[in-house]
Amino acid sequence: MLVAWTFALTVTKAGQDSMPEESLLRDDETTESLYGGRLKIIQKRRGYRYTIDSVLLAGFVEPKAADRVLELGAGSAVISLLLAYRHRGIRITAVEIQGGLADMARRSVSLNHLDDRVRILQGDLRQASGFLESQAWDVAVFNPPYRKMGSGRVNPLEQKALARHEIAGSVADFLGAASHALKPAGRACLIYPCSRMVEAIHRMRVLKVEPKRLRMVHSKPGSRGEFVLAEGVKGGGEELSVLPPLYLYREEGGYSDELERLLSGVSAPAG
Repeated sequence: MLVAWTFALTVTKAGQDSMPEESLLRDDETTESLYGGRLKIIQKRRGYRYTIDSVLLAGFVEPKAADRVLELGAGSAVISLLLAYRHRGIRITAVEIQGGLADMARRSVSLNHLDDRVRILQGDLRQASGFLESQAWDVAVFNPPYRKMGSGRVNPLEQKALARHEIAGSVADFLGAASHALKPAGRACLIYPCSRMVEAIHRMRVLKVEPKRLRMVHSKPGSRGEFVLAEGVKGGGEELSVLPPLYLYREEGGYSDELERLLSGVSAPAG
């Protein structure tokens, strides 16, 4: 059974900050602050909300200066915003199928003054060849739904249902879109449950996106791995690096030092 990870964020209601922020919010929305308030994400008060998986994945991606990055199934575009903030030279295109979420993501981009570097597209990644340029991106990043159709209760809220169940795309669809869009030697980065990672690795190899980096995510030391962070290289050779595990909590309670750094935006110490 997967661990339900939760974490505290600063919630700001409309009207508590400057007029520009107020004008970007709808009545049913709030902003949540990351990196000590230096980055703000517009979210629904109720309904779809991003999870800590997105923070972990954004911390795993290692874009190079001036890379073109593609986020697939962007939701509120939190991964794109985190990457844009941490890596000032990159440019990002984020694809989201749901019009309401795409609109909310665009307003988050504007709220953080990143319109010149982050572009939001509404589109179905299963038809990526129809609207995404082939072999144009250096990095593709995605946090695909991990529940098969027919497994578990489908949430009655459409935004949550699409985020959790493979209604509008499976991991194979996400990897197919990434393979289409990536340049030769481009990197695909994802987070996926350990229980289904064999399927993801299989699909990566079928599409010639060779797994190169893996990192297990554990709730705390001594617990089973719950999720895997993975990076594959399009057309890469066979050589895999398994990184040290990432723990979210200390044995005695409280966030691990690494999770604290990820949430605050502080880089890991050298060495």
